[in-house]
Amino acid sequence: MTTSTALLLADLAGVAVFAASGASAAVAKRLDLFGVVFVGFVASLGGGIVRDLVIDEVPPLAFADWRYAGTAAVTAAAIFWLHPQFARLRTTVLVLDAAGLGLFTVAGTLKALDAQVPAVGACLIGMITAIGGGLVRDLLTGEIPVVLRREIYAVASLLGSMVVVLLNSLGHTGPLPLTVAAGLVFGVRLVALRRRWSAPVATLRPPRTGMSGPPPE
Repeated sequence: MTTSTALLLADLAGVAVFAASGASAAVAKRLDLFGVVFVGFVASLGGGIVRDLVIDEVPPLAFADWRYAGTAAVTAAAIFWLHPQFARLRTTVLVLDAAGLGLFTVAGTLKALDAQVPAVGACLIGMITAIGGGLVRDLLTGEIPVVLRREIYAVASLLGSMVVVLLNSLGHTGPLPLTVAAGLVFGVRLVALRRRWSAPVATLRPPRTGMSGPPPE
């Protein structure tokens, strides 16, 4: 198996994982078959579409290569019919989702760098590639996006993007260093889930009930 074939298969595996995640959320909201497939498609390919539009690559890969759209649609449809069995695999899905997060982060950052996007922009594009689909998924299903809550999700992706940019600047662009970067995202996400790490949240103080000074006449 060639390196390009292995990368394609890994990419499609990530698409399938995120499509399953989106479809599961749509099933929980009692959407019909079309709604489930649509949310699954957006969840798996939305970030990549935004990435390609930002770097002026048209049509986006999700539309140019039928294998991406086909994988997303077939996976989402399968979840529609098999969701009772799939619901029992929550832990497995979280692990696969973390792996997809790492893979999409690295792939998106590399594609931005290949398009001559500066380092800061490449980091942001890499993160958007990984989290964009989930962001739209949550909005479509009426939920506060996971990336805006306390969970360490977007932060793990951004950290991975920064590592990819650093490795690229040092000339380390082979499969092993990039695998290490994806593994870092994967590891941070899993450890954060296990240890319940979270980003700081503002503390809301109750409003004052009394008034200082003399009462009004």
